[in-house]
Amino acid sequence: MTVDPRNTLRNALQTLWTTGDGADVIAEDAVFSVAWPVNELVGRDAIVENFITPIRNALADVHRRDLIFIGGDNIREQGGYWCAAVTHYVGNFTKHLFGLLPSDSLVFLRAGEFYRVENGQIMEAKIIFDLPDVMHQAGCLPLPSLGTEITFPAPATQDGLCPQTEGGEASLNVVQRMLGALHVFDPVTKTSASQTGEDGTWADDMMWYGPAGIGSNYRWEGFSKDHRVPFLDAFPDRKGGNHYCRIGDANYAAVSGWPSMTMTFQGDYLGQPADGRALTLRVMDFYRVADNRIKENWVTLDYGDLFAQMGRDLIAEANALRD
Repeated sequence: MTVDPRNTLRNALQTLWTTGDGADVIAEDAVFSVAWPVNELVGRDAIVENFITPIRNALADVHRRDLIFIGGDNIREQGGYWCAAVTHYVGNFTKHLFGLLPSDSLVFLRAGEFYRVENGQIMEAKIIFDLPDVMHQAGCLPLPSLGTEITFPAPATQDGLCPQTEGGEASLNVVQRMLGALHVFDPVTKTSASQTGEDGTWADDMMWYGPAGIGSNYRWEGFSKDHRVPFLDAFPDRKGGNHYCRIGDANYAAVSGWPSMTMTFQGDYLGQPADGRALTLRVMDFYRVADNRIKENWVTLDYGDLFAQMGRDLIAEANALRD
C-alpha cells in the first residue's frame, strides 16, 4: 500500500502537540518562520523551546483540531513537496502566551501552516497563528472589527482532511486565474475583472473567513465592504502574489507568501492613522473550489507583525485593556 505523506505528517503533528517531542517529525536543522512575536527559529531545539513549548504551557491540555490538511508539489521556483493546513490549537488558556495574559477560559488559537517535507520530516515551515483572535476571545482585542468575528468553520463539504479525489491542478488553476485578475482594480469602484459574474472565479454564494480585525463575510458584496474596500483605501499601491508556495489537492488549493504583499500606508486602517510608511504583510490563503468557482476562502494574515511595523505592540495593548 502506498504511504500517504499527508496522513503521515498529520498523525505526527498530532503526536508532537500531545507530547511536545519533535524528534520524530522535525528535522534537526529545520527552519520555522512563525507569526509575530516569535518570527524565525532555526533548529529543532529552538523550535520546540520557543514555539511548541510556550503554546503547550499556555493552553492546558492543548490538542489540534484540523479543518483542512492537503499536500502537493509546489509549482513555485522553490519546489518541494508541501503540506498545508488550517487548524486550531485548543485548550484552556491558563498561563501567558507569548506575553499575552491568560483568560482562564477555553480558547481556539487558529493557525495556517505550510510544511516542506522530505523523508517524512519537516525541513521548513511557515506558520501564522491568529493571536489577535485569542485577544478577541478574551475580550481584549485592541482593534475594531470590520466583519463578523467567528471561529473558522470546517469546509461545508466536510472533506478537507487529506482528500481522496483528483483535481488539484484544476483547483489551483482557478485560484491562479483569480489572483492574476485581482491585482488590477478600478481606483474608484475597487472592482477587478473576472471576479464575479458569468466569467468570474468566485461563486455567487462565496464565504470568506478572515483574521481578527477583518472578520468573516458572505458573498462578494460582504467581502468588498468588510475587507477589500477598507484595505485598498489604506494600501492602494499594494502588490501581492509574492508566493514561495502554491499547491493544489483535490478541490482545494493553498498559496502563501512571506511576505506576500508590499505596500505603503496611505489611508487610516483599523483605527491606525496613515503615515505613508512602507509595510509588508505575511499571507496564507486556503481555497475550496467547486464547479470552477471558489466557494470558500480561509485567510490567515500576520496582523501582529503588520501592526508592529506601524509601531504598535498588540500584546501590550491587549494586556492594558485587561488591567
